[in-house]
Amino acid sequence: MTNYEALAGTSSSSGGPCHWLKHMKLYRIGIVIAACLLFATFVFYYLLLNDESNVPSNDIHRSRSQLEAFDEVSPLKAADLKLRIDEMLRIKGTVSLELRDLEARRQKLQSDIGLYNQKIDELKQELARQQTELERLKISVEQAQVAQREAVLRNTPELALPKALFSLSVPEHNRPIPRASVRECKMSTCFDHSRCSLTSGFPVYLYDPDVSSVVNSRYDVDGFLKTTIKQTLGYNAHLTDDPKKACIFLVLVGEALPEQETIRNNRYGVTNLENGEQPGGSSLNVTKLKLLPFWGGDGRNHILLNFARRDLSIGTGNIFRNADTGRAMLVQSSFEDGQYRKGFDLIVPPILGPPGGDVWQECSAMLPARRKYLLSFQGEMNVQNQSNLHHVDDEAETVDDFILEHLKEMSSGHTQDKFLLQFECIPATEQRDPSTVRDWSLCGTDNSRKSVLKEATFTLLMAPGGNSISSTLLQARLYEALRAGAIPVILGGDQIELPYAETIEWRRAAVSLPKARITELHFLLRAISDADLLSMRRQGRLIWERYLSSVQATVDTIIASLRDRLGIPPKPVPPVVAHSVFNSSFIPLKSDPVLDTEPEESLGPIEPPYPSPAFRRNYTAHLIQSREAWNDWADPFALYPQLPFDPVLPSDAKFIGSHMGFRPIGKGAGGAGKEFGESLGGNHPREQFTIVILTYEREQVLMDSLSRLYGLPYLHKVIVVWNSPKPPLEDLRWPDIGVPVHVVRAPRNSLNNRFLPYDAIETEAVLSVDDDAHLRHDEILFGFRVWREHRDRVVGFPGRFHAWDTNTLDAWNYNSNYSCELSMVLTGAAFIHKYYTYLYTYTLPQAIRDKVDEYMNCEDIAMNFLVSHVTRKPPVKVTSRWTFRCPGCPVSLSEDDTHFQERHKCINFFTKVFGYTPLLNTQYRADSILFKTRIPHDKQKCFKFI
Repeated sequence: MTNYEALAGTSSSSGGPCHWLKHMKLYRIGIVIAACLLFATFVFYYLLLNDESNVPSNDIHRSRSQLEAFDEVSPLKAADLKLRIDEMLRIKGTVSLELRDLEARRQKLQSDIGLYNQKIDELKQELARQQTELERLKISVEQAQVAQREAVLRNTPELALPKALFSLSVPEHNRPIPRASVRECKMSTCFDHSRCSLTSGFPVYLYDPDVSSVVNSRYDVDGFLKTTIKQTLGYNAHLTDDPKKACIFLVLVGEALPEQETIRNNRYGVTNLENGEQPGGSSLNVTKLKLLPFWGGDGRNHILLNFARRDLSIGTGNIFRNADTGRAMLVQSSFEDGQYRKGFDLIVPPILGPPGGDVWQECSAMLPARRKYLLSFQGEMNVQNQSNLHHVDDEAETVDDFILEHLKEMSSGHTQDKFLLQFECIPATEQRDPSTVRDWSLCGTDNSRKSVLKEATFTLLMAPGGNSISSTLLQARLYEALRAGAIPVILGGDQIELPYAETIEWRRAAVSLPKARITELHFLLRAISDADLLSMRRQGRLIWERYLSSVQATVDTIIASLRDRLGIPPKPVPPVVAHSVFNSSFIPLKSDPVLDTEPEESLGPIEPPYPSPAFRRNYTAHLIQSREAWNDWADPFALYPQLPFDPVLPSDAKFIGSHMGFRPIGKGAGGAGKEFGESLGGNHPREQFTIVILTYEREQVLMDSLSRLYGLPYLHKVIVVWNSPKPPLEDLRWPDIGVPVHVVRAPRNSLNNRFLPYDAIETEAVLSVDDDAHLRHDEILFGFRVWREHRDRVVGFPGRFHAWDTNTLDAWNYNSNYSCELSMVLTGAAFIHKYYTYLYTYTLPQAIRDKVDEYMNCEDIAMNFLVSHVTRKPPVKVTSRWTFRCPGCPVSLSEDDTHFQERHKCINFFTKVFGYTPLLNTQYRADSILFKTRIPHDKQKCFKFI
């Protein structure tokens, strides 16, 4: 069946001829329309091809859209499609190139915009920096104007030395004074002040005992003593070999050792006196004494030294009894009441110690506070000169018997306290003083007595009988008690004189009780608290070590006592000369410093170097602070440039009459951050600080640290202690930080070099830092401001503490963990007063410095021990910083575990040397006043980050 048939069949079946006719018309119409569309397509394609050849190159996108439109209209042949694809790929490549070019241009523009923005930020920072610098310069100009006005007011001639009180000559011959006037001698009547001006320096002349002997022919001064005295005086800065300049003349009279025949004759009452010999077998020959070349007829300004002998079984005792010594001062251990001229003569202890050096090993530990025995005594009443017994006061003997009975009853009573009281020597002893009528001799040997005293909290010292106010045996007991840490209890203390009583405050180290109050003795001793016990024991050890322990200490104390009596300042303490590591012809290379990003705040004005005034209190420090110098500070033997204990003016003095050097905040009106940054303020005049850096072969780390110091306000200079034996490289470029940098050659590789008192340090404040310490400027300045209020303490950043070993219960451990309590501030970043560098170098026991060299460690612990020992105060920690190492620096020695083990040992060894642990705990740190305080927007904080 054909299509037409099918169609016809379908039509007939669906509606007849009419319906078929209608479909035939639609069919024809469809054919016509399809033919038209096909024709139109060919025409359109033809036109498009002709059109495409004429499309300009800049109308690609329009042609592409036409092609795409055509694709939607008509199918293409394979060849045409390939051409179209190639064309489209060509267009795509062209567009991609243009897009890449546009992206590169966009990125370049963005980069340029970033660079310009960065430059804008840098310019803004530079503008802020320049504005801050301008403000600092304005402040500096104002400060310079104030300093200029102060200089004009101070522009007066230097205080000229006073006119010499004497002509340079030996003492003239004077008429001897009557014997009756000798006992009435005072400093005003028997001493020639004209030879001892304030500016004389107190020159002391020593008669050579080998040439100018004043002892009898049967006697001779002990050779050891002569050699030791000459040697120790040679170390004293006041010694002179020119008698024309001498203020005082020292004559060594004893210790004089008699020949055995003379000893035997004196025991049996046989005398064989030469011309000038004194009765009683005295070694002194008055005739020889008066023939001394500079005696001057009456012995003015002469000091007769009679040192008690080391062997107390044979003693010359009080050799000046009934001797005509003219106007000379007497220095010895034994004196009678009518003989001793208070304020003129001097009582000294016997020489029982070594020539000098460290003596700490002779001392006992100070703890525990309460020892085995509450009270100890070992002695036997010795009655000398049997023919003179009728002179002994019967009433005094009765009192002594009562005292002995009460002491025996107290020791045997029902009490928990233990006593060791021995009133008879077994075996018998010859330790006695032949110059004293009634006195208590010493029992046993030095070692046996020391073993008892080490176990005693208190030890009894009973005054000698008769009219004696001091005896050699009493002074020997005092010496041994202080050495062993047994607190002396002087029974009859109201009738005796203790050594150096003009300057030493014995009430802080000993208990003095009249004999009549013997019944109150036990009650008084029990009433003393542990804190007072340890304070007295510590003070007693200080007195013993400083003034009694050795020949050197005794000689220095005698000279210092006489000088202090005359009001003459001591000699300046010698500094350590800072030798440059560079040759004089070598000029180190300089480079611009690499600036770190610092807080944008004005931290202080730019000032020229301003050294701290030195030796301003030469004639007043030992007048108004003599008590502190003798009983608290390190020593009264030297004059220091400045002291951390100088008195502070009242706050209104800086505005009324004493304004010189002060820079009050806001000129006195106060203020917040802006005014605070313009002036130092505080309670002290303006000053600067010196940075001391210890380094060893870490040149680049050192250079980086120096660079960070550029522009640091109040910095006076930098001292670099070059601890390496190798000199710096010649091509090493040292940064120019705006202040002098002194590179000091160390004598040897030692951590003790950190605390040498270099003469190049011209400020009181010393900032000790490690070469790898990384501190911001605001941290340093805040630490400096805090130190100005705590000048006698260590003020710094990294805090540490000593922790009790809870395992062994008998030792300390060094601890660096985070803690709410600390006792040390490491001197790798800490401020100290220069005064402590002198003490560390000259007065700290040599054993401690040797231990530092042995371990190459612990010098910071030693400094903390020293400062806390002198002040009895803990250090001051500033800011929240716990560590201070710079990032990226080479590993230091402190990273090794051995480092901590050594520091454990150091703390325990230093405790043994000091006799106790002087470190004290503190539970606070210092931050600036407005830290974390909300303030008005128009105000600034003291420091932005502190």
